[in-house]
Amino acid sequence: MLGKTLCQRAPLQVRPLQYVARHSRLTLPMAIHAARADQKIKTPYTPSSRYFSGSGARYADLIVQVPPMAESISEGTLATIHKKVGDRIEADEEIASIETDKIDVAVNAAEEGVVAELLVHEGDVVTVGQPIARIETGSSNGTATARVPEEKSTNEAAEDAPALVQQEPGESKIVETKDHAIESSARSESPAPPARSSPANPPQPIDGHAVNSRRESSLRGEHVEKMSRMRKTIATRLKQSQNTCASLTTVQEIDMTALMQWRTKYKEDVAKQYGIRLGYMGAFTKATALAAKQVPEINASIDADREVIIYRDYVDISIAVSSPKGLVTPVVKDCDLLSIVELEKEIAIVAQKAREAKLTMNDLTGGNFSISNPGIFNSLFGTPVINYPQAAVFNMNTIKDRVIAVDGKPEIRPMMYVTVTYDHRLIDGREAVSFLNIVKNYIEDPARMLLE
Repeated sequence: MLGKTLCQRAPLQVRPLQYVARHSRLTLPMAIHAARADQKIKTPYTPSSRYFSGSGARYADLIVQVPPMAESISEGTLATIHKKVGDRIEADEEIASIETDKIDVAVNAAEEGVVAELLVHEGDVVTVGQPIARIETGSSNGTATARVPEEKSTNEAAEDAPALVQQEPGESKIVETKDHAIESSARSESPAPPARSSPANPPQPIDGHAVNSRRESSLRGEHVEKMSRMRKTIATRLKQSQNTCASLTTVQEIDMTALMQWRTKYKEDVAKQYGIRLGYMGAFTKATALAAKQVPEINASIDADREVIIYRDYVDISIAVSSPKGLVTPVVKDCDLLSIVELEKEIAIVAQKAREAKLTMNDLTGGNFSISNPGIFNSLFGTPVINYPQAAVFNMNTIKDRVIAVDGKPEIRPMMYVTVTYDHRLIDGREAVSFLNIVKNYIEDPARMLLE
């Protein structure tokens, strides 16, 4: 048959019918007719195993997979795909980001090339090792090659060129020519006679109350957003803490005069020498770390499964940071051994990583107790939730001028309320109050911290 003869002329590739007609001295309608007679053009290889470009060059393929995330994390939600098919991508450039219960994981391309195919969609749950994209590493012109489609029938091929229709023998079909189509279109677009005008309805009085009600109702609305994996994890952990811990809060107030004067005196020198901004977090982190060494229950936790209390001789503190996706608590390690300036630097680093969603599992692992600073949002007072399985969280708030008694005389001083919320199963009121008093003494006389 003629269709089989055409197949033998190109045994390695599926050729478009236009190509077959051009290289076999047949008209395109004759090629379509021959293909219909044979139903389809067959190829002797598997399409999924071979790729082509327009010039016939073959490029190497790189399959981008979900990278290992952490020992405790095996899957995540594909939050964002940063590239689309045809985009150029550089080596080590981020192609997608995956949201897990704790962190965001960047998926980077190992080599440069062009994105040829995306194998997943935003919102899909993906697992470690799962392919998510195909990159052509040999392409240099910024265009990706397409995968050869699987055995496309000639009926579909004929539909791709609907203007070239061959009338079968014996059929009496009427084929509309281009001139005929234009003439028909012109006739259909001729103006219709104007419709008779009907008498207008008499104007009705406007109800102002009804108009205002409709206007107000049109501004009312709501929208629904799916909870992110991180938000669901935060909700679960907070509820677990509330259901498990016997939470109690103790309050103290601190005169910030001495620390504010100390900061004013040294902040320019610190900025010039270390390139960081000297704030209050470094001093409070140092003070709480030293206080935790003196009140070891603050630095301990309960292992309910083994029914034991774990006391630690090192102080790793979780710093609560508000990120675009929710509250995270990166850990600053060995806070008792670091200086105030070193603590300021470490806190600035983890806070920046949190805001940019670049925290790693190592940044979030550990933590003996937490520090929260809602004072940056002008909070006057707060009772935070314990970051379970920790046993305590220290809370610092905004600074307000208040009148207090100093040596029997009223004076206006910058004051701060501080609190510690603790697990009463492990920490008694005496230990909680002692901890706050030690912190108060360090902050009201910062030089004392140099003696430790």
